[in-house]
Amino acid sequence: MAHEHATSVWEALVDSPEEAENLRLRSELMMIISDMVEDWGISQKDAAKRLHVTAPRLSDLMNGKIDKFSLDALVNLLAGAHFKIEMTVKQQAA
Repeated sequence: MAHEHATSVWEALVDSPEEAENLRLRSELMMIISDMVEDWGISQKDAAKRLHVTAPRLSDLMNGKIDKFSLDALVNLLAGAHFKIEMTVKQQAA
């Protein structure tokens, strides 16, 4: 029996490298947003208003419920709150 090993935690969770990259990006954006909210030093209710989402929706984000957020939703959340997202795309090592 051949042993397969994932090169990342995300690859261990899904069936394709594309899905793994999507999870990685969603996770990264969620952590950035969570850190921003904590840095604001305001209640989650006030932070939810600032981000134009409901308090339960922000709670899902703060609790890392990645399955509840698409990349589109996270980008829209940041853009709606007047944040700019910058990207870098690199060739993967073989």
